[in-house]
Amino acid sequence: MNHTRRKKRLDPSLSRTDSSLSPEMPSPTKSPAINPVRVRYLLLLLSVFAVIYLFFFFYGPLRSAQFPSIPRSLSVYATRRRHLLFSIAASHDSWLRRSSYVRLWYSPKSTRALVFLDRGGFESDPSLPPVIVSEDVSRFPYTFPGGLRSAIRVARVVKEAVDRGDLDVRWFVFGDDDTLFFVDNLLRVLSKYDYRKWYYVGSNSESYDQNVRYSFDMAFGGGGFAISASLARVLAKVLDSCLMRYSHMYGSDSRIFSCLAELGVALTHEPGFHQIDIRGNLFGLLCAHPLSPLVSLHHLDAVDPIFPKLNRSEAMDHLMEAVNVDSTRILQQSVCYDQANSLTVSVVWGYAIQVYEGNKLLPDLLSLQKTFTTWRRGSRVQSNYMFNTRDYPRDPCERPLVFFLDGVGSDGSGGTWSNYTRHVVGNCRRAKVKLLEQIRILSPKMELDIEQMKSPRRHCCDISPSYDALMVINVRECMGDEIIAMKS
Repeated sequence: MNHTRRKKRLDPSLSRTDSSLSPEMPSPTKSPAINPVRVRYLLLLLSVFAVIYLFFFFYGPLRSAQFPSIPRSLSVYATRRRHLLFSIAASHDSWLRRSSYVRLWYSPKSTRALVFLDRGGFESDPSLPPVIVSEDVSRFPYTFPGGLRSAIRVARVVKEAVDRGDLDVRWFVFGDDDTLFFVDNLLRVLSKYDYRKWYYVGSNSESYDQNVRYSFDMAFGGGGFAISASLARVLAKVLDSCLMRYSHMYGSDSRIFSCLAELGVALTHEPGFHQIDIRGNLFGLLCAHPLSPLVSLHHLDAVDPIFPKLNRSEAMDHLMEAVNVDSTRILQQSVCYDQANSLTVSVVWGYAIQVYEGNKLLPDLLSLQKTFTTWRRGSRVQSNYMFNTRDYPRDPCERPLVFFLDGVGSDGSGGTWSNYTRHVVGNCRRAKVKLLEQIRILSPKMELDIEQMKSPRRHCCDISPSYDALMVINVRECMGDEIIAMKS
């Protein structure tokens, strides 16, 4: 009976509910009422979606390093030119002579750089980095016999650069006023590493004896080195106390290396940094550059001009013409073969081409021709280097035929062209190439992603089937199982 009464009380209510929801009985005079609760709920959902979208659009790329599933290439926070701060060590006297080298690579619109001098006296030049007078270092001891106290001032450039507190710096880069940097290539190299971790990136000397004297694990300062921002800030805090312990050392780079060693950090070697602890003709060194991008060249005043009939400044300016067209490909070596005429051609893009008669195996062309001499002079100095070398014939007629860069440009569709003109030395008879005067290289612009940078591969090339005065060569990526050798 209790169940019956409950049913009677509920029946009218159920009937009204069914009627109000029936699509066949809409109200003829009233529109459906807007529920404020539903409006607030919809607005809340829209807000949540907006917050999620903004989070992944702006902050998601920052998390890509922690979540590998987010491609790094999508990051709007990838390292750019503005994230690099170059600190150039110079003196008042050297800056007068060497500022032309810095002008070659520095761009006021895109490059952040500072020049540290022992004293001022220069007017502002918008084509050069701002000049800063270094702080007094007279309180620091220096006991190396016959050395220069300026090594302390140059070492402290690291601290002075960091203590400026410049915003948005990811890498602090250090070099000398006679160091030629290739900024875009350096940017590509550093992009392989996480600037939030502790990295000390550079290379040692080409001279075995120099490395024995100082260290095989030290970044030689003239070739330049880079320190990640997170490490640089810690180093700046301890540098002064560290300098007190190393008064017996010769150079600034030895002091930086020692202080970083005390922090437990080892050098990350990158072969594109070049100290150039050799003298004379760099031809052999430049024609066998490693697959890594060219990052720096140092000691430019101690070597011959790299192009014939040009002075040092003009020669480097000529090289930069090619760098500005395709910086990644500069000095990259490709070897191709003309089986019909039994010729081997070594292409060093943006610099020189060597044409050999006969079949030259690729490994034999990767060693450096000794066109240079040792850094230290003297009859007792041994010519020991950090790479494989081979003799360079004294007789010009026993050398390969050499073509130097004449002009370079872009075809407007992602490709490049470069022309190389024959360099005549002596009166040599070369029957197979007696008419050859110029070589033209056609190539796509080299664009390497981070994975290709970590695992580089040499490019292949094809020689035009017929030629007289002009040979045309196409440089391209090698196919999957293609080998670089003359077909037998």
